[in-house]
Amino acid sequence: MRSAEIIRKTKETDIALRLTVDGSGESEIATGCAFLDHMLTLFARHGKFDLKVTCKGDTDVDFHHTTEDVGICLGQAFKEALGDKKGIVRYGQSILPMDEALVMTAVDISGRAYFVSRMDVRSPKVGDFDTELLEEFFQAFASNLGATLHMRQLEGSNAHHILEAAFKSAARSMRQATGIDEKFAGDIPSTKGVL
Repeated sequence: MRSAEIIRKTKETDIALRLTVDGSGESEIATGCAFLDHMLTLFARHGKFDLKVTCKGDTDVDFHHTTEDVGICLGQAFKEALGDKKGIVRYGQSILPMDEALVMTAVDISGRAYFVSRMDVRSPKVGDFDTELLEEFFQAFASNLGATLHMRQLEGSNAHHILEAAFKSAARSMRQATGIDEKFAGDIPSTKGVL
């Protein structure tokens, strides 16, 4: 079973995260930030990952540390759960519509961390969540997973729709990339022999 549990305690956050890659999309999320909870619930459902997250963070300051540190833990959990990455598809991509918004993501679980974002969210906030934290979350996620992640907004004006499309698209890209390629289940998907 491809799963991992990550505990992270700093002066800013106290996080416990449990991930099962081959899940059914069940989630139990309590980060102290309702919008982030909503996004992580969507991520689990659309990726078919089982995800449990609890976070006590310095939300009296803002949601920056909570959002970034949950991204760190989620990336670490995928890295641990995938182990030597034997048999994974490795690449995944999704173009996802959410009403007027359209977001494309593409991921390569390569062992090389790189994040490229071409998002144009005009509103600085959704509720009390700073929209710039979308990029902080996925930068932390890609860096700690060791993956190349591209995210591009193709259309959209409503900030909630744009961020929701981004999380759903990323989840579906990860679902594809982490899937097992039955034809090559015993192989590392690289000419190097290691990822």
